[in-house]
Amino acid sequence: MATLFLYFPVFLALYMITRHLLDKIQNLPPSPFLSLPIIGHLYLFKKPIYRTLSNISNRYGQLVVLLRLGSRRVLVVSSPSIAEECFTKNDVVFANRPRLLIGKHLGYNCTNLFWASYGDHWRNLRKIVSIEVLSAYRLQMHSATHLEEVKWMIGWLFRNQNQVVDMKKAFLELTLNIIMRMIAGKRYYGDDVSDVEQAQRFRAIHAEMYTLIGQTIIGDYVPWIKSKKMEKRLIECRVKRDSFMQCLIEEQRRVLLESDCCGERKRTMIQVLLSLQETEPEYYTDDIIKGLMLVLLFAGTDTSSSIMEWALSLLLNHSEVLLKAQKEIDEYIGPDRLIDEADLAQLPYLRSIINETLRMYPPAPLLVPHESSEECLVGGFRIPRGTMLFVNMWAIHNDPKIWLDPRKFRPERFNGLEGARDGFRLMPFGYGRRSCPGEGLALRMVGLALGSLIQCFEWQRMDDKSVDMTERPGFTMAKAQPLKAICRPRPSMLKLFSQ
Repeated sequence: MATLFLYFPVFLALYMITRHLLDKIQNLPPSPFLSLPIIGHLYLFKKPIYRTLSNISNRYGQLVVLLRLGSRRVLVVSSPSIAEECFTKNDVVFANRPRLLIGKHLGYNCTNLFWASYGDHWRNLRKIVSIEVLSAYRLQMHSATHLEEVKWMIGWLFRNQNQVVDMKKAFLELTLNIIMRMIAGKRYYGDDVSDVEQAQRFRAIHAEMYTLIGQTIIGDYVPWIKSKKMEKRLIECRVKRDSFMQCLIEEQRRVLLESDCCGERKRTMIQVLLSLQETEPEYYTDDIIKGLMLVLLFAGTDTSSSIMEWALSLLLNHSEVLLKAQKEIDEYIGPDRLIDEADLAQLPYLRSIINETLRMYPPAPLLVPHESSEECLVGGFRIPRGTMLFVNMWAIHNDPKIWLDPRKFRPERFNGLEGARDGFRLMPFGYGRRSCPGEGLALRMVGLALGSLIQCFEWQRMDDKSVDMTERPGFTMAKAQPLKAICRPRPSMLKLFSQ
């Protein structure tokens, strides 16, 4: 045994040297030298992961780094030029998703839009979402719903003026009510919830699902380490979620059978998909419909509410920006009506505030991982088939070589670029075939909600201290400390509130 311990460091050194030389011979991207047997570079990972990956890239001075996470190769990209190469020249190659336990258990065995492999099935799903679920036409049909929910939030804030209000809770409830009204015509938060028991089930399922999605499961990278406890939680969550969504489908099916006067503008997403099911029942199965329901939940809830929370936090720490935004809205809209979605295109400074928030605090600091379907070249290096791709948007958005004073909140940097993504320097929703399908919905909800809060209220922090901007590790970038603030109606808006 003593001899084994004596020679182990020698074996380890030989292993690392051999690995390093093979990488060079095979023209693989640079990699941290110390890759341990079995676990590879997993020992380097600390939360938040996007900061760890940024530190690794900076340490090696490389735009592209190859890591070994257990049995998987992972390509880490922290450069807009390399990201452009991945999503244009190699877009089809990187259009796949890796098979992970989350996708297996919560993504219908990796067959829903988020987790499906690139191919005919995925293209059909993307087409359905683009035309029937999240098209500009469908979003416009639901614009009245968005405005109603924002008005409800404004009314709640008016009733709680001069008190400390939990804005994280307000934003999450706003986005979930909007999404569930689009999906099934139901509200699960607020005073007028019709089915309290169903609402409680939904809240518990949603909270558990997002907790699980934010977990890194070691079994995804080291397969012989069984994650039985985590898999059990995933399976239990899937069963509860499927049962709940199936109940919603059956409810909407009964509504369609019992009423033939459901106009196009009143149809929920489930009703639209059930109508398609009548024409193609073999394709539009209930599981396909449930998978598409998940797309809308993922595309529009926690990500949108976190953007709103970061944006308002930044405004509370930069009162001069808040005053400038109020002035823009006052000059264009005035005090006699509330902002609506049609106004957003005419409010460039508001859109710059949203862009700057997305730059500093991207909702997905690491884009959802891609996987190469065949060997390709990236940055002049050979990338083997089956390599996972991590695009570190947080690193790109906060790179001082790309952005002047990246940690300073300066919406003016987007003057003239308010409606643009500024190339590959700013792509908080991804790019290419696997970009987030909910970008249009998220920007509508964020713009309307944030614009309404700026227009209607004066805001102040709870004390003289700046709002804590610490991030909480997870799948989405959320604040570690929920935003709490004090608001009071602006004098110019009191007449409108009294109506």
